[in-house]
Amino acid sequence: MATDTNRQMLPYEALRLHISPTHFYLEPIETNVRELVTIDRVSREILLTKKENQIPSGSEVKSIHGILGIIHLLAGPYLIVITNRAKVGTVDEKTIWKITGTEIIPYQRTLLHLNEQQVQDNGRYLSMVESVLASDSFYFSVTFDLTHTMQRLFNTSPDFKQIPLHERADARFVWNGFVLRDLSQQPELSRFCIPVMLGFILVNQCELKGQAFKYTLLSRRSCFRAGTRYYMRGMDSEGHVANFVETEQIIEFSGIKCSFVQTRGSVPLHWSQFPDLSYKPRPVISTSHNHLDGFQRHFATQVFHYGKQVLVNLLDQKGSELKLVDGYGQMVKNLNNNQIRYEPFDFHKECRKMQWHRLSVLTDRVAEDLKSFGYFMIHDSSVVSLQTGIFRTNCIDCLDRTNVVQSLLAKKSLLDQFNKLGILAVGEDFDSYPSFASVFKNVWADNADVCAKQYAGTGALKTDFTRTGKRTVLGALKDGYNSLIRYFLNNFYDGYRQDATDLLLGNYEVEDTEGQTKPSPLRQERDWKFYALPAIFVVAFSMCIISILIPDEHPSEQAMYVLFWGGASVITLGCIYYYGQEFVDRPKLVQGKLKTE
Repeated sequence: MATDTNRQMLPYEALRLHISPTHFYLEPIETNVRELVTIDRVSREILLTKKENQIPSGSEVKSIHGILGIIHLLAGPYLIVITNRAKVGTVDEKTIWKITGTEIIPYQRTLLHLNEQQVQDNGRYLSMVESVLASDSFYFSVTFDLTHTMQRLFNTSPDFKQIPLHERADARFVWNGFVLRDLSQQPELSRFCIPVMLGFILVNQCELKGQAFKYTLLSRRSCFRAGTRYYMRGMDSEGHVANFVETEQIIEFSGIKCSFVQTRGSVPLHWSQFPDLSYKPRPVISTSHNHLDGFQRHFATQVFHYGKQVLVNLLDQKGSELKLVDGYGQMVKNLNNNQIRYEPFDFHKECRKMQWHRLSVLTDRVAEDLKSFGYFMIHDSSVVSLQTGIFRTNCIDCLDRTNVVQSLLAKKSLLDQFNKLGILAVGEDFDSYPSFASVFKNVWADNADVCAKQYAGTGALKTDFTRTGKRTVLGALKDGYNSLIRYFLNNFYDGYRQDATDLLLGNYEVEDTEGQTKPSPLRQERDWKFYALPAIFVVAFSMCIISILIPDEHPSEQAMYVLFWGGASVITLGCIYYYGQEFVDRPKLVQGKLKTE
């Protein structure tokens, strides 16, 4: 009976969407279910009724896998539905899906109620939403709560499963919470609400020494302080940090489940690092914010969720990153919390010249913590052990160096689990078994690439070490290519990506009067330098090339022209670089985020 009751709280797995000129009708494809959701495209009213021939004949019909939400743009509301999905695998015998296709359907049938500027702006807003949804990293399950770790799920009360899935989900990792609100505010519509997570999930059926087991890696990206590499750094006043990701490694073997959790997140200070055309902009720490207040909030939340913390800081202990190292260490000292231990490790200094074996210095330092924290293990319904603490790792981006260290810590924990399960003997390493070793390394490298692409726009750096266990020349060349692509994306595209993220998450809400009584934020005027300096550079550089290519009967005159126009080109290029922030692609929707916090 309890199982039936629990089932009644889970979302519908498949729906049939009927589209008429005046209504949307959402019909569950499930036997013995007579519910029907009716959405009035004119009044925008949403009702749950019994199915009684309300659907008009001739309506367009689509089979969908769920409702992602409803977003309000200039043209009015848009219904976002999941049209395609791919099975990732099962965890605890519950199926997980990746979203591979969505469709955004307008309530309004025409755009005649908008002026020409609004039509253009609405199209831009729409393209932003489409670009976020096309990220290929959204996941959902109608039977499993993806937003909670296995240990958190076990520690819940029996009443927890009586709560609708979207309500009991961890709000930190629900990426469609804002666009679901039109539905989630009506309790009777709970079975039509599917919480969607952004991150990475890979499930592998593996074998090691004749023992079969399932190996899963699951990374959950926080929707708080979400955004792109240079436009979202540090912490906000609520203690939320940029690029916060919770990563859980899960083993399922003969009725036993093991889970090991780690986190990453930006240095929890108020700091920024806005792009300015330089390869690596200098971090700026705010002098106007109370750092300790946000720091306390952040770690109060972390200790509540995870227990004790070891803060692995991989930043350079010199140069532009030193101020962050010093600030972080001072905040830990000022907080004086015995649940927190600070572990700085200058990754680049220790591992310079390909000395990757030096990472053992760090793993040796935290070996006692790793043993003390343990991991979550459950046999059938009996708890064998709990994870009592966590490693919170960061570098400047919380990507490349962080990925390497997290994979090493995960391996140490996994070896301990294999020893406990009797799969490997004490002291034995799975590197001796290439089949599983390859799976482990590639899963962590794939996780690194996906997390990096979500934040920085490209795959991760240093993944050759994660995949092969050593640094290679080819890997270094690939890192150079990715670094170059990151430079262009971070300077000339990330403003748009940041706006798209803010729009989906509700950090910015479109107002109907934009482009009429209220100026559109999409139409901000650029400074004269944005137009003049590139034009001057093109003219000067073109004249320099012409002066070089066209021969002159007076070489001294030709040399003078070349020097003049070449000098003009260099000076103009220097001015463009000096005024770099005028030329980068900046976010337009949430301007407060451009201020140095």
